[in-house]
Amino acid sequence: MKKYRLSFLLPVLLFFPAFAGCASVQKHQVRSADDVPISYDVRGDGKPALVFVHGWCCDKSYWTFQVRHFEREYQVVTIDLAGHGESGLGRTEWTIEAFGGDVVAVIEKLNLDQVVLIGHSMAGFVIIEAARQIPDRVMGLVGVDTLHDFQTEYSREQIDEFISAFKKDFVRNTIMFVRGMFTSESNPDIVRRIAADMSSSPPEVGIGSLQGYFNYDVREALGEVLAPIYCINTDLFPTNVETNRQYALSFEVKLMPGMSHFIMIEDPETFNRLLDETIDELVQLSKLE
Repeated sequence: MKKYRLSFLLPVLLFFPAFAGCASVQKHQVRSADDVPISYDVRGDGKPALVFVHGWCCDKSYWTFQVRHFEREYQVVTIDLAGHGESGLGRTEWTIEAFGGDVVAVIEKLNLDQVVLIGHSMAGFVIIEAARQIPDRVMGLVGVDTLHDFQTEYSREQIDEFISAFKKDFVRNTIMFVRGMFTSESNPDIVRRIAADMSSSPPEVGIGSLQGYFNYDVREALGEVLAPIYCINTDLFPTNVETNRQYALSFEVKLMPGMSHFIMIEDPETFNRLLDETIDELVQLSKLE
């Protein structure tokens, strides 16, 4: 469990009045395929169901602005992946395949048959894996500042060098890494809170998740994913749309220029509008099938 989870959320509640006054949440738990307790929350009703998946060293509270907005029209599900938030730690390998299985376990428990998967950062890979495992249930995928270039490759030396820094000092290097995800215009209070929260994650989970991320063959997985893929990305890193379309049957991107990696927190109004538009487009596409 994250020891700073509440210390992150409470200041954000004070800084963002929109976080206050949310309706009561239905908290649930399901066991993953490897018997780890997976925590998830459910709000609202309506189809398609929106399943939000957080990124590396985050948790389901990062979607608070989206829950409040989308629960009015849809069933909204937020998940803590294993090792994050309120979910269990009893896993030996923190792979993308296992995280995808966490999402699948929740979807199957709720018996959802029309799902839009929404994944931030590392969870771009996670939702692709979940869609690969249960293709008949997934209407579409929405990556949030992720999936910039499916051809990106790193050498084993580059990966080992990157991960070795976290092994030496996880807290310090996570703080530095997180700060690099923001722009010079980002609110420093948000930067401090997110850096403190993410750096408080269990090091074995954070390091293991990085290894799982780099080991995942996303191009191979995409060969089994039929659902259309959209991204809502910043311009911090270029999104290679034409290259990505070589691997995905359908790939589209909407941009939020000048924003940080955490667009759903820094500018929730714009992000929610773009996500609303994307969901509408996915619904229309499903009617054409």
